Amino acid sequence: MSESNFKRFIEVGRVVLLRSGPHSGKIAVISEVIDHNRAIVDGPATGVPRQSYPFRHLTLTPFRLSKLPRGAGSGVVLKQLTSEGILEKWNKSAWATKRTAIEKRRSLNDFERFKTFVAKKGRRDVVRKSVKVAKKA
Repeated sequence: MSESNFKRFIEVGRVVLLRSGPHSGKIAVISEVIDHNRAIVDGPATGVPRQSYPFRHLTLTPFRLSKLPRGAGSGVVLKQLTSEGILEKWNKSAWATKRTAIEKRRSLNDFERFKTFVAKKGRRDVVRKSVKVAKKA
């Protein structure tokens, strides 16, 4: 049998990123698969209540709770999340840091965007001058 191209699967214990709804941008855990379209997700540490969520509004992350039983309640999910340190792993991941940087950039006001523009311009000038000096040497 050939090896699958897919690395992440919809399974009990998979940590997912919610893409739509009032809790979009938060992570939760699949605690039960309802059918081929929906699952019950629960995020007690991130403020996501236990609810049914369609797969098309979920993004699978590489993180997974190892020994989560099917249909586990919020208390069990919270205990597993804290014991395995999933939230810390998520916050340190490149995916989460990029998301926070994008959100921060989107929340800037006009003057803060201008200050960022001027700082980038100054940094670009310093780099250009150092490259010119390095080419001469």
